[in-house]
Amino acid sequence: MGIGMRELLVILVVALLVFGTKKLKTIGSDLGGAVRGFKKAMEEGEAEGERKPAEPAVAPRIEAETAVASTAQPAAATKKDTVA
Repeated sequence: MGIGMRELLVILVVALLVFGTKKLKTIGSDLGGAVRGFKKAMEEGEAEGERKPAEPAVAPRIEAETAVASTAQPAAATKKDTVA
């Protein structure tokens, strides 16, 4: 239950009618270039992964002053003005 030769031929004819030969050639070459670039990047990533071991992920540290400062209210909001 896959795509047979007849279905591929129908798809190709419809694509030719919709896009035209010049546009199909451009689309095909762009798609081929994208696939080649993807394969090259995958090979480089695999080669880089083999060269150096992965570093463990480190959770960011929250400073105590930052945590306190973010929860504290500004001085102007807590100060009550007196009218003389």
